Amino acid sequence: MLSRATARALSTTTQVNKNVAVLGAAGGIGQPLALLLKCNNSVTNVACFDVNPVTPGVAADLSHIDTKVITGFVGADSATMEEAVKGADVVLIPAGVPRKPGMTRDDLFNTNATIVAQLTAACAKAAPNAVVGIICNPVNSTVPIATEIYKQLGVDASRIYGVTTLDIVRANEFVSVLGSQDPNDVHVPVIGGHAGVTIIPVLSQVQPAGCIDSLNAEEISALTERIQNAGTEVVQAKAGGGSATLSMAYAAARFADSVIRAMNGEEVVECAYIKAENLPGVDVDYFSTPLLLGADGKVKENLGLGELNAFEQDLVSKACEQLAGEINKGVEFAANYKA
Repeated sequence: MLSRATARALSTTTQVNKNVAVLGAAGGIGQPLALLLKCNNSVTNVACFDVNPVTPGVAADLSHIDTKVITGFVGADSATMEEAVKGADVVLIPAGVPRKPGMTRDDLFNTNATIVAQLTAACAKAAPNAVVGIICNPVNSTVPIATEIYKQLGVDASRIYGVTTLDIVRANEFVSVLGSQDPNDVHVPVIGGHAGVTIIPVLSQVQPAGCIDSLNAEEISALTERIQNAGTEVVQAKAGGGSATLSMAYAAARFADSVIRAMNGEEVVECAYIKAENLPGVDVDYFSTPLLLGADGKVKENLGLGELNAFEQDLVSKACEQLAGEINKGVEFAANYKA
């Protein structure tokens, strides 16, 4: 059956089952994300929260699949938000307004910043030890907001991650096609942030090594730009009908699975956007790098940027210039928000 086959594919670790909450579960990302989590054998319970009144129906629909338990919560009040995340080991936040044609991630800021502040305050109060994966854009700003909200409430913010996994998934896929490789065998670290020029695919470190050595400098630049602008590619292809929802759901499910596997004792490395002060080669306080995840949900080791070529070093400089303003925007918003 599809559900069992998918569950096996997503994770083979079943030592310790985990509870996952999806905040924004009735949306374009949230519904397929909840479905993928429902099919993961390492997930005991998926709590689905959304302000959309169809949320109980989403939970009912998922509950007919013959895997683990599912629950649904609907409402905009803090008590319902807190109830939804209570007992969660992992919280994923795809809630927010999606991008539309001509809209930048920055255009989303005012609405989505408030949503993230409200939801992360609920997490800090009701699930302070849960890993929180921020999907709501603009991630470059919403992760600093979440971190500052935790600080306001006196809660350890070291389990907050910006989910940049989609950038890695896209890079792996695009490289696999150009390098005639099985995408399962391709690994491209993507560092920086999660918007435009802040997305830095480190193509010089691609595995298998040498698989795209046939590309010249112009082709490497074009591939880099395609990875950076892949979200816009989807928005335009959907012609006003939405943004990258299915691929983002897959990427978020992969991130959650990696976190759970690490909690269960596996050595797992994922790239994610975190508060990373004094990171060598970077002059901003938030940056995505490959991270060795720990069993406690925190970063066991930040593996840093690795060796970069001149082209990639220039990309880091440009990314930091943009990230500085986006990070500051999030910090300033949180400073004026009462959690």
